[in-house]
Amino acid sequence: MPTDVTPTPFELPVVSNAPRERADATRNRERILDSAQRLFAERGVDCVSMDAIAEAAAVGKGTLFRRFGDRSALVRAVLEETETAFQEGFIRGPAPLGPGAPPTERLIAFGNALLDLIESRGDLLLAADTGAPGTRFRHAVYGAYRAHVVTLLRECDAGADLDLDVTADALLSALSVELVVHQRHGRGIALARLKAGWEQLARAVTA
Repeated sequence: MPTDVTPTPFELPVVSNAPRERADATRNRERILDSAQRLFAERGVDCVSMDAIAEAAAVGKGTLFRRFGDRSALVRAVLEETETAFQEGFIRGPAPLGPGAPPTERLIAFGNALLDLIESRGDLLLAADTGAPGTRFRHAVYGAYRAHVVTLLRECDAGADLDLDVTADALLSALSVELVVHQRHGRGIALARLKAGWEQLARAVTA
């Protein structure tokens, strides 16, 4: 997955344009990702080491690190199919998440869909966010979300009165994986309440 990319709202930055791999490299990658996915499901992502993944995939630990760099990059690779489907939904999917609905309704639907994604894959998303400070904000996935939110804000009547860059970051901070997981499991806030709160926030910002 490429990093440090500034995507347009119509790009899917999680889809790599890297040259075609050798067949053995492709097989290694598939074995590693299959093994990681299985172990994460069986033990939980926090209880699976890179050593365990390398052993299960029958590859050397050096191969694993050369291929993915670190654990967070491996988790992001495991999530790639899920992330691509999510981005397809808000770029080209049916309304209100996709085109065809008013921008405020699309913004609400985007937040609700992201909350659902965090609800189902929060442990993996948290693991993918680990790394040096600021890494996730420079990642192409965050760039895609931010570009989409900026576009929707620009389409709203209130857009001319907003600092779109600052407002988009502020809105996305309310949907950060760490915060949402804490709200759900640390504070026991129901998912429906988080969605209602997101709708209130989106309507207030775009009014």
